[in-house]
Amino acid sequence: MRNALPNAVRGLVALAAVLAAAACAATSSAPAPSAGSQAATAAAGDDRGLYSYQLGSGDRVKIAVFGEPDLSGEFQLDGAGQISMPLIGEVTAQGLDVRTLESRITERLAGDFLVNPRVTAQVLTFRPYYVYGEVRSPGEFDFASDLTVTNAVARAGGFTPRARQSVVYIRRENASEEVRFELTPQLKVFPGDTVRIGARIF
Repeated sequence: MRNALPNAVRGLVALAAVLAAAACAATSSAPAPSAGSQAATAAAGDDRGLYSYQLGSGDRVKIAVFGEPDLSGEFQLDGAGQISMPLIGEVTAQGLDVRTLESRITERLAGDFLVNPRVTAQVLTFRPYYVYGEVRSPGEFDFASDLTVTNAVARAGGFTPRARQSVVYIRRENASEEVRFELTPQLKVFPGDTVRIGARIF
């Protein structure tokens, strides 16, 4: 009986060691996230709306200065990306979002012109996008919020019989090259984009 207890203890210790080794093996064999899967996840996040709209030439904005109707109005960004406002003159809006534009106008008005100015800005019309290739009516089109490639193609008259409908090529504004995308219902078009529909290979 004196050896029964030590033998039982030794058996429990051996069993625990086996279980620990099995757990380590399972952990080490679990596949690590690949770079491709991480990139796909990031891309999916971007496509869900992580897009901060930047103003550019051709956009039309509404500026409201509280209590100052003579300083408020609608302004279109010129070829240099500027708007011309009363009192403060040219304001560069190119590349700014509306919140930053509000801050810039507020800074220009404060001090010499107004005390504690309150400014709001909103985009009224966006710069156009372009569709060409295997669509029935290629050309320039007015942008609308939440525009998808599917909607853009429909506005361009739909696909031609030769169109490859599973893939689209998009050159984002200010990009030097177009990028190939799988054509999904969620794929977005942004102001200034150039969308090309290629032909099927028969």
